[in-house]
Amino acid sequence: MTLHALDDQHFDHDLATIRIKNLRLRTHIGIKEDEILNRQDVVINAVIRYRADNAVAFNHIEQALNYRTITKAVIALVEENRFQLLERMTREVLDLVMSHAAVLTAQVEIDKPHALRFADSVSVTLSASREPRRLR
Repeated sequence: MTLHALDDQHFDHDLATIRIKNLRLRTHIGIKEDEILNRQDVVINAVIRYRADNAVAFNHIEQALNYRTITKAVIALVEENRFQLLERMTREVLDLVMSHAAVLTAQVEIDKPHALRFADSVSVTLSASREPRRLR
């Protein structure tokens, strides 16, 4: 997942970034008969931002965004469902992450390893934000 450098005008000291890296799951993904019948590997990466000032100040899990809870929900969603398109799976995972009220922005990338003959993988990335977009 590409990291973008932030300059000082974009830096918010109260925002925490949680990165879920290379979550490897198996699910039914695709449209070909073999893909419908057999589970395939997918690799999920997510970047989640939320206000962490209370978590930092009070040092209690109740004030933090619980990434373990989110990850368990992602695992259940992906492993218990069937998807024709990588885009649809990515949207459903992103919607699940954004369903947590504390999440301000999120980006989800899902790779399907060996989907193309001469490529390591194919991926789809989608993003969402509760923050209004700033005009430049």
